Amino acid sequence: MPETCVPTGVKLKDTGFGYTLSLIGGKYKMIIMYWLSENKVIRFNELQRCIGTISFKTLSLMLKELEADDLIIRTEFPQVPPKVEYSLSERGLSLIPILDMMCEWGEKNADLDLDTI
Repeated sequence: MPETCVPTGVKLKDTGFGYTLSLIGGKYKMIIMYWLSENKVIRFNELQRCIGTISFKTLSLMLKELEADDLIIRTEFPQVPPKVEYSLSERGLSLIPILDMMCEWGEKNADLDLDTI
């Protein structure tokens, strides 16, 4: 019998699956990582425009969490006005194949689900 990501009797938060979800779960973190993977380096306002539906406060919080989890790099340039750029860290880049697989799965299965509605 194959091992599962969440064995019986083990709390989800105590598994690798739970850990991964704690880092990229939520409404915006995967979207932020997607835009960073597409653009390599992006500034705050540009990222906010790409996402479109995210508030300044929420984007700031998500970026701080992603930086604290070492998934993105925040680079601040000492100039006036301040310039800050965001990019994926090596650790963040290692998650992109997983996000790509989720995209592929969605492309393959979206038509099936739409047909049943």
